[in-house]
Amino acid sequence: MNKIYPSAAAALDGIVRDGQLLAVGGFGLCGIPEALIDALQATGVKDLTVISNNAGVDGFGLGKLLTTRQIKKMISSYVGENKEFERQYLSGELELEFTPQGTLAEKLRAGGAGIPAFFTKTGVGTIVADGKEIREFDGHKYVMERALTPEVSLVKAHIADKSGNLIFNKTARNFNPNVAQAGKLTVVEVEKIVEIGELDPDQIHLPGIFVHRIVLNTTPEKRIEQRTIRKTI
Repeated sequence: MNKIYPSAAAALDGIVRDGQLLAVGGFGLCGIPEALIDALQATGVKDLTVISNNAGVDGFGLGKLLTTRQIKKMISSYVGENKEFERQYLSGELELEFTPQGTLAEKLRAGGAGIPAFFTKTGVGTIVADGKEIREFDGHKYVMERALTPEVSLVKAHIADKSGNLIFNKTARNFNPNVAQAGKLTVVEVEKIVEIGELDPDQIHLPGIFVHRIVLNTTPEKRIEQRTIRKTI
């Protein structure tokens, strides 16, 4: 089975549509699938519900899809770096399902593991728990959270072999593995593709069974979210 596609546009062809539930890997601007996000924007699909830790920044990453109004709802844990996100949410143009960061990661991990729901203390007694089942275990209250299984997952990895076995680069190994496992169809953007057998099995972070399509992007921009400069005299 050939998993390698000639471009990000080709990798998304026929699998994205209006009103879809998608998940996108990355944390801030670290480990985001830049080329796949650009290709998704170019498709013009709209009314998307997007699962991602945050929504990039204004004009970059998922921020591009907010600018073009292709996202109807975000399921996120952090939204503090995007003014357009803030504006759309406060004006009622964008729906937001605020989810604690650890809970969001576990909802994706559970989805990938075939676990439909789980109980956690996080959010009990807050609006996070509104409308959800509360159950007591050993004298403590827990809220039930449903797993997430996006129709399509967009992921960034450092290296893939032709079977889709993945290695992530340092901090980019944040939400990406969970997003990849949770997706019913997972598309991965990588900086390098090697032959099967070239990767040390002990160094593989995610097996290729979870990967359906691969696209090569050797020159991602990797923009810095917040640049801090210290002036020395």
